[in-house]
Amino acid sequence: MGAARGRDRIQDQLTEFACKLEYAALPPAVQRVAKTRIVYSLGALIAGLDGASSQAARRLAQRMPLADGATVIGTEIKTTPETAALANGTAARYIEMNDIYHWPGSYEGHASDVVPAVLTAAEYAHADGRALITAVVLAYDVFLRLSDVAKNQNFDNTNFCAIAVAAAAGKLWRFTPEQMAHCIAMATVSGNMLRQVRKSHISMWKAVAAGNAGRSGLYAALLARDGMDGPHLPFEGESGWCDHIAGARFTLERMGAPGERFKILDTRLKRRAACGTAISSILAAEKLAPLLAPSDIAEVTVEVYRKALEDVGSGEHKWHPDTRESADHSIPYVVAAALTDGTVTPRSFDAAHLRDPALHALIRKIRVVEDAAFTLAYERAPVEHRTRVIVVTRDGTRHTGESGGDADDLSAEITDDEVVAIFRNLTRDAWPQERAAQILDLLWNVEQLPDVAVIPPLLLRRAPPTENI
Repeated sequence: MGAARGRDRIQDQLTEFACKLEYAALPPAVQRVAKTRIVYSLGALIAGLDGASSQAARRLAQRMPLADGATVIGTEIKTTPETAALANGTAARYIEMNDIYHWPGSYEGHASDVVPAVLTAAEYAHADGRALITAVVLAYDVFLRLSDVAKNQNFDNTNFCAIAVAAAAGKLWRFTPEQMAHCIAMATVSGNMLRQVRKSHISMWKAVAAGNAGRSGLYAALLARDGMDGPHLPFEGESGWCDHIAGARFTLERMGAPGERFKILDTRLKRRAACGTAISSILAAEKLAPLLAPSDIAEVTVEVYRKALEDVGSGEHKWHPDTRESADHSIPYVVAAALTDGTVTPRSFDAAHLRDPALHALIRKIRVVEDAAFTLAYERAPVEHRTRVIVVTRDGTRHTGESGGDADDLSAEITDDEVVAIFRNLTRDAWPQERAAQILDLLWNVEQLPDVAVIPPLLLRRAPPTENI
């Protein structure tokens, strides 16, 4: 197709970046951060395998066997690459342990959503470890640079994931520039999710949205590999992505150029299993939990920044969560859980907690309000996620716990040792500790692997529960 007729400048920029990026161009710090995202995401995936949405995706995969396909991680199921990406991405997002990205003016999002699908594509390609790391960094850059320019909050951030995964899969499958351009065009025009997935009472589709984005990106790459042409002018056409999804015309910054910062460095990993804008509330409540008996609490006020109030601290459904997906996006719920149990873990959202009358009685005593100073701290760089939890007990005593601006702030860099501890905790029911140590050693040295297809079989968990597949 003619470049002037069929391609636009953003499509060309993404195509050039994806085709030219090489492992040798990645600074050591970027390589290391990419490996932490792989380790962390696989720990979250294994911990999320028993979620209802994860099981549903696996049932679908079981009915679509493909002996030379890709692995549904944690199992021996082999299926089509796009179906494996759906199942793997869903499981990785189920427990809400992912990374966050907050840059002033950006849409934000969870760029770690790309990791399961990129690993799936790398396994299917029998790519080496360096190619996997390069594809992860590439996908992060595409995701986050699109996040920086998108303005339309009616569409979901998983749209960035679909485009990013398509580009990374094309890289792993050694696409020509023409194939890459078609691949990106198909993912851009077809893979768009509405923000309603995270509004009101939240269903299991919240986790599936990430997996579906990975599926969409891989499917576009599969079609391009087999000769499918993508739509013309996917970004800048009259009905293109810029005007109707991003909500604005934009110009991307230079990608992969000397001196440009790789965007993966600007992401941060969560230390708690909840929505990012709820975590500072958890941390503040944790400081009070040892001092109080939940039965003595008369009232609780949670003072937060505006984004947290809007996302997870307002609307009647935040006080009446009926699914784990709604609960981990509810400040009243996570504060009540932290005050009751001392912290919040994936187990804080099990059926016993969701149905606990004492927990719901405490939720009704909680109100969430904005603190203007906290909003200012959140909207400047470097970002601070500040929250204050004020508890008044029945005898009138006032207790205050605060978080933000310290070593536990979401803006603070997480250490490799912390990543290892999180991985071990998330996978402790899946493998003995010595097996976990072997897996960690392999993942920390993934750049030495000649074929990353050896990774999924090592992640088979022990004694999975019987499923009706």
